[in-house]
Amino acid sequence: MRRGKRATAHVTARVQARVRALAEARRWIGTPYGHQASCLGAGCDCLGLIRGIWRTLYGQEAQTVPPYGPDVAGTPLAEALMAAVCAHFVEIDKDSPRPGDVLLFADRPGGTARHCAVLSQRDRIIHAYWRRSVVETALTPWWQRRLVAAFAFPDLPPAEPREEMTWPNLS
Repeated sequence: MRRGKRATAHVTARVQARVRALAEARRWIGTPYGHQASCLGAGCDCLGLIRGIWRTLYGQEAQTVPPYGPDVAGTPLAEALMAAVCAHFVEIDKDSPRPGDVLLFADRPGGTARHCAVLSQRDRIIHAYWRRSVVETALTPWWQRRLVAAFAFPDLPPAEPREEMTWPNLS
């Protein structure tokens, strides 16, 4: 069965979003940890990493982020994190994320989401490591047991049409 042009364009836009999100996440590796920060090379926390990737892909913040403490588990902000991600990202099956997708983790199995990362390979994630920096680490069974949800970045907006450059005829 053949896909229509519209379905192919949608798949291509989603793949492009994943590829660009992962490339941007890799640029943040080594950025020092900074609570509530979101500045490439200067500092970020796990949410700041996702916010920075979003700004690169879409040009501006998805929404204003209120101040939050270092431990959001059990606070209204924990539910707000999930609500914000659901509002701006595309929820996908948490058992089949792809590189470039965002993963949400709880502090304990069955807990509320309080940490986020970008899947970089089937068994690796990029995330802001508490009090260290943005790193790429193994997606170990410890993390897998705490996986709450997975999301894809939304399709990228269509590229601005470029004016075709014409060369003068010199003959």
